Formats: sequence, structure tokens, C-alpha cells
Amino acid sequence: MSLAEIKKKIEADAQEEAGKILEKARSVVESIKKEADGEIKKIEDTYGERFRKEQPEILRRREIVAALDVKKIELGQKQKTIADAFSQALSQLSLLPGEKYLSLVGNLLLKATETGDETVIVSNKEKHISQEWLAGFNEKHGKKLVLGEEKAPISGGFILKKDAIETNCSWEMLIRWIRDDIEAGVVKRLFSA
Repeated sequence: MSLAEIKKKIEADAQEEAGKILEKARSVVESIKKEADGEIKKIEDTYGERFRKEQPEILRRREIVAALDVKKIELGQKQKTIADAFSQALSQLSLLPGEKYLSLVGNLLLKATETGDETVIVSNKEKHISQEWLAGFNEKHGKKLVLGEEKAPISGGFILKKDAIETNCSWEMLIRWIRDDIEAGVVKRLFSA
């Protein structure tokens, strides 16, 4: 046998062997694929059955979460309504007519003064508390209050100042104090059905 024939024989044997190996590999791949398909089907069936069993619980939980979301939205709206109600009260205080405004301020001054010689600080938008009114108040009540030069960022009322001590009688502070006391009643009136 010549070298060329030996070479040809080796190539043919190698191709035949490669074909057998390839065929065996294809058979193994097909077997693995069938086994994997079986496992996939088994997993799908298991999860499908599990989902069918758990579906009512999943739906129940979704309903609970949805109900909580609704309650959270309702609570937010209620809180906004309450805040709006107190904001409206603040606006109403600021819009009191002169005589009622000054009567309220006079009563607050009587209760808030400690020494009687404090400085009264008002808003830069203050329309009713004036030097003249304060002089009349002092004369009537035996006080020595003075109207301060500085102004406060408040919507109405006043801040009494003596040295480093301030007593805040602004409408904002009064609303904040009263809110804690009456908020439960406001909630009951606004939202009881």
C-alpha cells in the first residue's frame, strides 16, 4: 500500500469515527433535550399548581394593599382638609374688623405682659396696633408698653419682647396652640357620618 492510500484510509477511518462520535453526541443531546423538556414541564406544572393554590391568598393580599393605599389617600385628604380649616381660621383672624381685632389684642396683652414695660413687635402689615392705640391701652391699664421698631414675619397679633425673652402671641402661634387642643373635635365634626 502506498503512502497516499494509507493517508486516504486514515482520513476515511477518521471521518467514519467522527461521524460515529457526532451521531452519538447528537443522540446524547437529544436525550438531554428530552430530559430537560420533561423537567421544564414538571417545573411548569408544579408552579402552575402552586399558583392555583396560592392565587386566592395573592388576591387577598392585593386587596389588603389596595385598601391600605385608599386609606392612606383618604388620610392625606383629611389631613389637608384639617390644615385648610386651620389655615382658614388664621385668615379669619387676620381679617377681623378693627374693633374686634384690637379687643382680642388687648385681652392677649393683659394676659401676656409680665412686667408691663415690654416691647410690642408687630407685623410690617399691621393695620390696627398703632402707637396711639398702645398709648391708650397703657393709660387704661397702667402699663408702659412700647411699639418696637423691628417687625416680625407674622400675619397678625404681636410678639412681646423683654431683653432676650419673647412671648409669641402671633395668630400663627395661637392657632398652633389651639390646634392641639381642638383638632380631635374638628376631625369629628368634619368626618363623622
